[in-house]
Amino acid sequence: MNKESILIGCGAGFAGDRLDAAVPVVRELIARAKPAYLMFETLAERTLALAQLRRRQDPAGGYLPTLSALLRPVLVDCVAHRIPIIGNFGAANPVAGAQQILALARELGCGSIKVAAVTGDDMLSLLSRDELLAMPFSPATRIEPDSLVSANVYLGAEGIARALDLGADVIVTGRVADPALALGPMLHHFCWPHDDWDRLAAGVLAGHLLECGAQVTGGYFADPGVKDVPGLAEVGYPIAEIDAEGAILIGKPAGTGGAVTERTVKEQILYEIHDPAAYLTPDVTLDLSAVQVVQNGPDEVRVSGAAGKPRPPTLKGTVCFDGGWMGEGEISYAGPNCRARGLLAIDILRARLARLELGVSSHFDLIGVASVFNDADGAWLATEGKAEPHDVRLRMAVSSNDRRAVERALQEVEALYTAGPAGGGGVRAHLTPLMNSTSVFVERDAFEPQIELLEA
Repeated sequence: MNKESILIGCGAGFAGDRLDAAVPVVRELIARAKPAYLMFETLAERTLALAQLRRRQDPAGGYLPTLSALLRPVLVDCVAHRIPIIGNFGAANPVAGAQQILALARELGCGSIKVAAVTGDDMLSLLSRDELLAMPFSPATRIEPDSLVSANVYLGAEGIARALDLGADVIVTGRVADPALALGPMLHHFCWPHDDWDRLAAGVLAGHLLECGAQVTGGYFADPGVKDVPGLAEVGYPIAEIDAEGAILIGKPAGTGGAVTERTVKEQILYEIHDPAAYLTPDVTLDLSAVQVVQNGPDEVRVSGAAGKPRPPTLKGTVCFDGGWMGEGEISYAGPNCRARGLLAIDILRARLARLELGVSSHFDLIGVASVFNDADGAWLATEGKAEPHDVRLRMAVSSNDRRAVERALQEVEALYTAGPAGGGGVRAHLTPLMNSTSVFVERDAFEPQIELLEA
C-alpha cells in the first residue's frame, strides 16, 4: 500500500458551475507538490437526459457543452505536472467527450496525452426496450416504449481506478456515483482492497465532501447576518488531502474567498443523505454515525471516523422519459395598486383557460408577493403579503402532453397587453420539453465499466 497522502481538488460541482473555478485549485495542487488529482462533477439526472436528447440530434454530441471551456484554463498545467483530471462530463457520450479533449490538447500543444473514456452505464445500449420496461418500477410509473429518453446505471469507482492504472491523463465518464470521482484515485494510489469497507467508506465521504464544489467552502451556505461568508465572488473550491488510513483534511486554495468551517463541512456531509447510518453507493455502504468534524486551522477541517459496510447487491438506475411540455408566461405590473392589477390578471387567465378547455394543468405566481410559497389554488396570494409592493410580475406555468394546447395558453398571457389590467408590460413566453424520471434497482453483475483509451 502506498503510504503517501494524496490531494484531490474539485473544479466544478454541477454542469452550470463557474468556468474558471479550477484555476486556483490547480495552482494550489502544483504548489503543494504531492500526488494530486482534479475532479469535475457536472452530471445530474436531468443533465444526463438532456445530453441524451442532444446526442439524438447529433451523434457526435451528448457530452457537456462547456467541456472545452472548463478544461482550457487548466489542461496544459495538469498534463505538465502529472495531475490527472477525472470528470463525468462525458454525460451521454464519453467517447465523443474524450475526442473533444484530444482536439483541445492538440490545439493547446499539450504534447503526448492519454484520454480514457469510461462507458458501460448506458442501459439502453445494453438492454432491449422490452427488457428495460419489464424492470420492477414503482406501480405508479407508466412508461410508454416510445417515450424513453435515457436509462443509465450508477457505476462505481472501479473503471476510474483502472483507467488511472493504464496511465490516463484525463478520464471522461458517463453516469458514475458522484463520490466515485474521488474514490477512483484513492483506489489507484493506495491500492485499497475492494472489501476494505472502512477505508472505502472514508474515500466515499471525501468524495461526497468534494462533489458539490463550493458548497463545502461557503457557497450555498451563506446567509447574511446568520452565516456570513467572505469573498463569495472569488470563492475557493475545495481540496481534500487523504491519507492511506482514510483520514480527510478539507481546505481550499490560499488567497481565495469562502470559508471552510465545522459548520460548512457538516452541512455538506448531511446534504442529500437519506440514512446517515446507511448511505448506499456502488462501492460501499457508508455509515456516518461516528464521524468527527474538527477545525484543524483557519479554513481547514479534519474529518475522520467513517465506517463502512458491504456494498449493496444492486445498482441504482435512473430512467428518464418524455413528460410532455411546460409553458411559462410572464407579465409585469408596476406602480400604485399593482398587486390588485396582478391578481386581476390571474383571475382573467384562470377564466380564459377554463373557457378554452385546453386540458392544461396551471399554476400562478405573483413575483413580489408570492413566487415560492404560493399554493395550487392561489389561496396564499389572497391572504398573505398585504403590504403594497412597488412592482409585481405575474408568472403562469402550464403543462400538457399537447404542445399546441400549451402554446395556445401562452398566447393568453400576451393578450393581456390590451385585454387585461392597465399597465402590463414585459411579456415573456417560454416553452420547454418536460422530462420525467424514475429509479430502478438492477443486478450489478449485468453492468461492468468499459474503458476506451485514446492517445495523441
